Formats: sequence, C-alpha cells, structure tokens
Amino acid sequence: MNQKEDFMREAIRLSVEKMEEGCGGPFGCVIVCNGEIVARGYNNVLGSSDPTAHAEVEAIRKACIALGTHQLTDCELYTSCEPCPMCLGAIYWARPKKVYYANSREDAERIGFDDRFIYQELDKPKNERAIPMEQLLTEEAKEAFDRWVNKVDKTGY
Repeated sequence: MNQKEDFMREAIRLSVEKMEEGCGGPFGCVIVCNGEIVARGYNNVLGSSDPTAHAEVEAIRKACIALGTHQLTDCELYTSCEPCPMCLGAIYWARPKKVYYANSREDAERIGFDDRFIYQELDKPKNERAIPMEQLLTEEAKEAFDRWVNKVDKTGY
C-alpha cells in the first residue's frame, strides 16, 4: 500500500462525504505528522456560514491545536484540490514541509469554483481592485508596530 495515496484517499473521501451532507463544496484535507493523520478538514462554508471555512484552513487550525504549535514544519498536507489563494496563504504561514493535491485549480474552475478573479485582483494596483481599499490612521497604527519591534519577550514567526 502506498501511504501517500491512502492519505490522499482520505482527503478525497472527506470531500465527497461532507459535500453530500451539504457542508459546502467538494474539498477535503488531511494533515499528516510522522506518518499519522493529526487533523482533518473539509469545506464547511455553507454549514458554518463562514467564507473562510475551507478544507485546508480548517485542517491547519485543527492540526495546530492538536500539536500545540503555530507552525506545521514537520507535517505534510494532503488536499483534494489545488489550494485557492486564501488557503495557499494559510499554508505558507503554517509552513508544512510538503503539499500534495489531487484536482487542479483548472478542474475546480470547470465545476464553478473559479479563483482566477482573485489572482487577477492581486496583480492590480490597490486603487483598481473591485473592492475599494482606503488606508486610514497610519501614524496611530504604527504605534502597535513600534511596540512589537521593542517587545523583548516576543516570539517571532
């Protein structure tokens, strides 16, 4: 038996099971540490009314709690589909050693999950994006950053 394929089958199984239960789209994820699944996640956008409840984000949150850490550097992530931009950001922050995926983002686009818009928006100048962004109270906010720089007991990440 191929252990990598078994882990991916579990991610795919979750994607089907939870989609059929009405939780959200057909996306599942497992996080593995030392050859054992430490967390499972699935798309729960509809079930939780939370647009950030994607399989990878849910699995990362659960794995960090289970392992008592904010970084998953000793872990591998298996996801039933190539991560969207939000999940990709979460993955980079969590720092797993490797990511495996099954369906591609082009496959997801063919069934109505199109991330191309987000990738295009990220390439645009802020003032040309579909959702307007306006910077406010920069000087006041810099105080928090100054305090972080001077904090002697901080944990970097």
